Amino acid sequence: MDFQKYLDLAISFVEKNAGNVIVAFLILIIGLWLIKKVVKITQKLMAKRGVDITLQKFLGDLLGWGLKVLVFITAISQLGVETTSFIAILGAAGLAVGLALQGALANFAGGALIMIFKPFKVGDLIEAQGEIGAVKEIQIFVTKIISPGNKLVIIPNGILSNGNIKNYTEEGKLRVDLTFGVGYDEDIKKTKEVLLQVMMNNPKVLKDPAPSVNVSELADSSVNFAVRPWATPKDYWDVYFSIMEEGKYALDKAGIEIPYPHQVEIRK
Repeated sequence: MDFQKYLDLAISFVEKNAGNVIVAFLILIIGLWLIKKVVKITQKLMAKRGVDITLQKFLGDLLGWGLKVLVFITAISQLGVETTSFIAILGAAGLAVGLALQGALANFAGGALIMIFKPFKVGDLIEAQGEIGAVKEIQIFVTKIISPGNKLVIIPNGILSNGNIKNYTEEGKLRVDLTFGVGYDEDIKKTKEVLLQVMMNNPKVLKDPAPSVNVSELADSSVNFAVRPWATPKDYWDVYFSIMEEGKYALDKAGIEIPYPHQVEIRK
């Protein structure tokens, strides 16, 4: 009985508002068709701009759902339905969801900025948030890097995009900073020649920029030399450790003393 009553009301509504129903139906059909076209065109434009595929899909879905809500509201308003309250409810719900997901939204926004402006890419050696490592993966909400000790480090994109980022790979060359100390009685010119030759003989040390050796400090018990070879990011640690070791051997061979604390036994 109740079903027949509601059916009669529906038929009566359609008869009185046939024109509006047809217009609303057309708005819905044409609107959904246009939304598909707009989303496809937008994704193609993002692909041409080199936007990450994950971000392309997410932004495409976000745009699609936003436009669908707009088309739906337009269609029901054509039927004479009051949409003010409906929009207010949607706004309140959106605000509640936004507050609940504030951290996630900040990470999403950070991920979008990273993918758009590309301060680094997969494979780059970076330092950020007190961590250093090679970028393994850039996701919407987090970035994963592999530390020199082969540990996986996951950094939220929100704080990553708002902090300082050092990209060691971007320029293709890194300076290796080493310090060697020799005794005050040793010949400075000879020491510089020995250490410079060590770097020139190392195949992983770049010739351009040229390596350098300079007196950096007159310390309490030693004359310290700033030894500066250059290397590619992937050879950085190989150059660091090999020059440190080969420099010690070369100084010993040249009879140049590296000072160290001595214990003197006093006999009574």
